[in-house]
Amino acid sequence: MSAPVLAVDVGGTKLAAGVVDPDGRVVSYDRVATPADVDAEGLWRTLEALLGKLTAGVGALAGVGVGCGGPMTWPAAEVSPINIPAWRGFPLRERLRAAYPGLPVRVHNDAVCVAVGEHWRGAGRGRADVLGMVVSTGVGGGLISGGRLVDGASGNAGHIGHVVVDPDGPPCGCGGYGCLEAVARGPGLAAWAQEQGWRTGLPATGVELADDARRGHPVAVAAMRRAGRALGVAIASATHLCDLEVVAIGGGLSQAGALLFDPLEEALRRHARMEFARRVSVVPAALGQTAGLVGAAALVYEGGRYWSAG
Repeated sequence: MSAPVLAVDVGGTKLAAGVVDPDGRVVSYDRVATPADVDAEGLWRTLEALLGKLTAGVGALAGVGVGCGGPMTWPAAEVSPINIPAWRGFPLRERLRAAYPGLPVRVHNDAVCVAVGEHWRGAGRGRADVLGMVVSTGVGGGLISGGRLVDGASGNAGHIGHVVVDPDGPPCGCGGYGCLEAVARGPGLAAWAQEQGWRTGLPATGVELADDARRGHPVAVAAMRRAGRALGVAIASATHLCDLEVVAIGGGLSQAGALLFDPLEEALRRHARMEFARRVSVVPAALGQTAGLVGAAALVYEGGRYWSAG
């Protein structure tokens, strides 16, 4: 394919889109805030306007690739993102097919698209067995095994955010207890730090927590260690199960650098004791904020590896 792909990233805070070429370069990009005060059709019109503006004058497209927050039915992509209340069972793939007739339209979980992007053009390039992770408002992931995306029975394979790292740990939004997401997601980590006396009574985010950790605030440093240890335990389990070569971690909290990755490595090496599991390397995602768009484009360009549905 020589034509570009229209790539879309649907999230709770932003709707982003890019025109991506066959080499994985984002040649044009635009985004808007996800409106909070509209109904399902109003949100669709916002996305439609963004895509129309971005593709004006582009010419032929090879297809449309989308990463969207879940849950969703897959591959039909009737989406119900937890952080987008306006869409419940919204037929996103069907609407895009109608808007771009004759083109392949492929929609997957947003964290899966990040994993695909990192495998195709990022930190996992050239490796056959890769776990891509997003550690941000939530914790998600996607799994590449034998050089191909593993979808699982419902399209949710690789969802490491709900691996249990502490059976007696905090409640999770999924209804369970002690999930990695419950411990390591940014808002949950900030709430835990506030319970320990950090910025008590003030609005606070995971980004602010990481900033204070860099300044040496003891509670913020402890929070980063808590998240890092939980990530290390979860990755050790995933590595023993899937025989991974590389784990690439992106998302806002990953920007904390050594404050997160040092305790992660410590916990990983303590728990990854089998010889084959010791070979895994954990690295920051290489593609930054464009990873999801690059991965969404790869669903079209590299369908043989990353798209098993019709």
